[in-house]
Amino acid sequence: MVDAGVLRAHLVGVGLAGVVATAREVSLRSYRLFAARDPRVLIGTDPQGEWGQRDVLRLMAARCGVSADPRDTSGQDVIDPGRTLAALDAFAGRLAAVAERRAPVLIGTGHPHRLLGFYVALAEALSAAGCAVLTPAQGRSVDITTRFGLRTHNLDYVRGVALVRESGAGHAGGEPGAHTHSPLPVRVALDAASESGGPLPELVIGDHGWLCGAGQLGFEAVGPADTDDPAPFVGQAEGFVSVVVPLDDAVRSEYYRPLTRYVLNRACLSR
Repeated sequence: MVDAGVLRAHLVGVGLAGVVATAREVSLRSYRLFAARDPRVLIGTDPQGEWGQRDVLRLMAARCGVSADPRDTSGQDVIDPGRTLAALDAFAGRLAAVAERRAPVLIGTGHPHRLLGFYVALAEALSAAGCAVLTPAQGRSVDITTRFGLRTHNLDYVRGVALVRESGAGHAGGEPGAHTHSPLPVRVALDAASESGGPLPELVIGDHGWLCGAGQLGFEAVGPADTDDPAPFVGQAEGFVSVVVPLDDAVRSEYYRPLTRYVLNRACLSR
């Protein structure tokens, strides 16, 4: 069992919160691109508000704890660990609610190199609680624009967690999947679930495009986001993303294990 005080110290100690690896310049660039409605930063959202760069910065200061001063343009970003803990409690609350109803869930990640283990533990705990962990569109092709141009990926599931692999990549070297911000995978998965007449998820758990894309389509969505990903926080502010946990999403995968234990314990899903 991990209590809040121990977890807070862990968050700061490994850079999940406190001073994080994300550069201030990178975050500010993302806020500027979001204000310009760049699809690379919108990652599936369709904001209804104006959301100028200063608006986004104020929101991220309120939700994450980054500096609200636009003149602060260099160094490392900061996430308030208190905000992370509060969001983890809310995240656990949504897991507990769906587990109590034994409702179907869909779990997916665009950050499999770092977060796959975190999601797998959630999938296993929810499955053990009686939730159907959905795996629609297994093997379906998804064309995603990358920095190298349009690339075909295949939707895959690892122990109940969706991710994409670049076509032809296979599983060589234990490759866990591709890093992507695209909302297309979750759209393909949800379309397939609907077309098959099978159950639709009552909760989508994920990051990047999985979180924003599902929320934009009207599904309850929860997950983590870094300081340079403003879209989920805007989605939460506009009411179409349920819970966003501010944290660094690119630290070593084992550093997320205490978060997993904390969340599952708070959700009464520990085994």
